[in-house]
Amino acid sequence: MPILTKDEAYALLKKVISYSKADECEVNIGGGDSANIRYARNSVSTSGVISQNSLVISSAYGKKVGTATINEFDDASLEKVVRRSEELAQLAPENPEFVSFLGPQTYQEAKNFVPATAAITPKMRADLVAQSLQVAKEGKAVAAGFLEDSVGYSAMMNSKGLFAYNTATGTNFSVTVRTEDGKGSGYATRGYNDITKLDTKTATQIATQKATSSVTAKAIEPGKYTVILEPAAAAVLLERIIFGLDARTADEGRSFLSKPGGATRLGEKMVDERVNIYSDPWNADLPTSPWTGDGRPQEKTTWIEKGVVKNLTYSRYWAEKKSVKATPFPDGIIMEGGTKSLEELIKGTKKGVLVTRLWYIRDVDPQSLLLTGLTRDGTFYIENGKIQYPIKNFRFNESPVIMLNNLEELGKVERTVSVESNANYLLPPMKIRDFTFTSLSDAV
Repeated sequence: MPILTKDEAYALLKKVISYSKADECEVNIGGGDSANIRYARNSVSTSGVISQNSLVISSAYGKKVGTATINEFDDASLEKVVRRSEELAQLAPENPEFVSFLGPQTYQEAKNFVPATAAITPKMRADLVAQSLQVAKEGKAVAAGFLEDSVGYSAMMNSKGLFAYNTATGTNFSVTVRTEDGKGSGYATRGYNDITKLDTKTATQIATQKATSSVTAKAIEPGKYTVILEPAAAAVLLERIIFGLDARTADEGRSFLSKPGGATRLGEKMVDERVNIYSDPWNADLPTSPWTGDGRPQEKTTWIEKGVVKNLTYSRYWAEKKSVKATPFPDGIIMEGGTKSLEELIKGTKKGVLVTRLWYIRDVDPQSLLLTGLTRDGTFYIENGKIQYPIKNFRFNESPVIMLNNLEELGKVERTVSVESNANYLLPPMKIRDFTFTSLSDAV
């Protein structure tokens, strides 16, 4: 089934709503096409295209809600799934946290659909991968990577008159390059809405250079070091702060934003005053959907300003309970940076460690947001403004809150992809003092 236009989605959802006999009814539909190429050992191993559409209907009788899903859109099937959701609602216990569906909303026009990405051909996809493989082969290295692109739509309608529609495109690319003897490893990742911005050749050159430069890694003692975190490394730590901006967990004493007695750190200075984090669905470099899954309009929102926690995310239920605005969770996060390149940050570092990537992130203490994980794919020792030699990987124990209090400098912002969540961010490389490495790791 092809991607539905706005008019087609409206007509289909209107039909589904007409079948409803419940007190309230809400219908979500979405789908699209996604394609990928995976390669390893310098050869393509798999490629494929997935086309899918699904419709989810929620029926409510008072506070009793039932949900059913279907991917057949003929009239008989649509009416059948409506009846099924109503049957489930009648059988369900009351949900004390159910909030009545929203009425009509106003949304700004989205910016996250790029025709060039939607029009990508199998040959274009193969050519992008071929450029990556050529770099690795010429460098006498071995590459493994994954390229995916997608075009899709989502729409929702409810019995109270709400209707929302959006289309989106995206592409993510990641590549790990190893030396032929397996002793050196490098990594690079890129993500965009516009595939014409994707340069797989340059990304692979960076990964290959890191691989060949990290072959003779030396062991240095664990401890506290000044580190420069590349954006991909910073992303997996910073996003834990973003994921923790939920007001309910803070109010209930279950997060790093909680204070004794039920208070929160909202309005308090939590990190260095140079830290400014916000979301903006219409940012040209990180556009996102103008509405959330429950139909609330997204808007530009400041989360941390000059180190101060300015906003928390609220579900509609918790916002109603607390008599505050229901601020939805953001689709994209942007952190303001400085003017220096990564190379300039290195040049200004007397002694430190350059970290390409962090992975295998695990929680140690939710109250302090203490995390542990490992470096990988290119870790280097810096002295007198130059990379002196590669070093063995470390395990770290660090809180991103403490990390952002130990901020020394921020570089230029760039778009990156989190290896943990696959989310896209706009982040700068970060120079941090007293980053805690607790032990060595023999992994490459």
